[in-house]
Amino acid sequence: MLFKGFSALLPFLASVAAANPVSKPMKQPCSSDLKVQLRDGVVHGLVDSTTPGVRQFLGIPYAQPPLGDLRFAPPQPLAKPFGEFNATKPPVSCMQYATKIPNIYNQLVPQYLPYGLVGSPGPISEDCLTISVWAPRGTQKKNLPVLLFIFGGSFQYGAEEIPYLIPAEWVQRTQDHLVVSFNYRLNIFGYPNAAGLPTEEENPGLLDQRFAVEWVRDNIAAFGGDTKRIGLWGQSAGAISVGTYGYAYPEDPIVNTLLMDSGSEFYPAPVLYATTSDVTHSNFTFVASKFGCGGLNPAAELACMRKADAFAIENFLEVYQDSFTQPLIAFAPTVDGKTFFADYNARALAGKIAKIPTLIGSNAQDGSAFMPFSINGVNATVADAVTFNYFFCPAYKSAADRLAAGIPVYRYLYSGNFTNISPKPWLGAYHESELPLLMGTHPLFRGNSTEFEYQTSDLMQDSWLTFVATAGDAAAMSSKVGWPEWTNADSGLVRSFAPAPGVTASSLSLHDLEKLCPAGLQPN
Repeated sequence: MLFKGFSALLPFLASVAAANPVSKPMKQPCSSDLKVQLRDGVVHGLVDSTTPGVRQFLGIPYAQPPLGDLRFAPPQPLAKPFGEFNATKPPVSCMQYATKIPNIYNQLVPQYLPYGLVGSPGPISEDCLTISVWAPRGTQKKNLPVLLFIFGGSFQYGAEEIPYLIPAEWVQRTQDHLVVSFNYRLNIFGYPNAAGLPTEEENPGLLDQRFAVEWVRDNIAAFGGDTKRIGLWGQSAGAISVGTYGYAYPEDPIVNTLLMDSGSEFYPAPVLYATTSDVTHSNFTFVASKFGCGGLNPAAELACMRKADAFAIENFLEVYQDSFTQPLIAFAPTVDGKTFFADYNARALAGKIAKIPTLIGSNAQDGSAFMPFSINGVNATVADAVTFNYFFCPAYKSAADRLAAGIPVYRYLYSGNFTNISPKPWLGAYHESELPLLMGTHPLFRGNSTEFEYQTSDLMQDSWLTFVATAGDAAAMSSKVGWPEWTNADSGLVRSFAPAPGVTASSLSLHDLEKLCPAGLQPN
């Protein structure tokens, strides 16, 4: 595959080895650390026996349920304090459907699906704007760095409750940071692009994300987090969200760093979603016509669709979209001039971007996950083209624009091909396959991990955490995790994780490949 031989381009410059994580003996604090006073009330958490050093607070409401007139609207603060809240059960997911089209996730690795379920998204509801916190035990732990994670899923599906994405194992290992994850609205409920909405309100799903960031700013200290050290981290659609976030809030980003796994603001969204050019709002109107809301003016159409049954809407989308019926319809972020923009390069050159350090990268075989499914493998040539044009080149473009804007940048390439994560060797380092190593869930399914896999996981965890904890300080990144800052678009070094069996990391120059990126993705 295209990136398979990267480790042979240059001799590796660094190799890091670490022992398997061993839980340190700790004093068992009293259960008072499972009771946390927040702005809107008291939340009660839990401790799982498999990660006894981690407090889990699951499904805390961070906004009003977007029901009735609040459907398709920007998120709103809770109408009243919730008083006492039992944050001990996995939260329901936002409205979505589980595609029946065979793919690597529903055929080989269901641990990336909500609740790990094939053929069902699990419990779903419009009342889904919740947030979860994983923190070390003990009330004495204060001012710890925070990673605020935005899950991916093509803006169509995803949830807090995904087996591979539960970060408890990571927090158990370090006892030195917090991880936060949250639900945000998806597909037509998150990105309606309805004519009856003000232009700046067309992407309520992205507005949910900002609302969650503000919630963390206002509440995370109560869990022991540092409000000055919050890293906004996303994967796939979550990484696209993180990439656009820096442009949407250049003067008040709240967070101190941005981390983008396999996605950026330059992901060719129109190719996949065909929504950024839907200036006539035809997708929403088409769906409205199926629910007795056709032929109405924009305001009446919107009011009518706010009364339609949410599950009926989702069921219609499942049948219609999975059958590829014409006309094709899709719902994802659209250009609104507030959260999503038409020309990111121009905004970067104009300085309309948050000047905060950015970590960005992709996987060596990202594209293998998007091929027509076959148990015997995929067309490697096509998969490599998807990897190159949809992930590697957009990441390079995003990094180059940020570098030109004077922003510290760190780039990576993940190449791990571990059998308990990639059960078929042709999968390689497919889309999302780095997340089990970062979350620490890699040994929990399909057998234990190898020593090399643990070493790679430890190094990646320490790298992401050091980046947030030090705000991308070049000296700390170099001394603690051996990761050089990407300082030159022509010759900067890229961190390569697991570039070859037995090599946890190396530093590579990928400029010869970057020169092959489409002209439209080159720095201007």
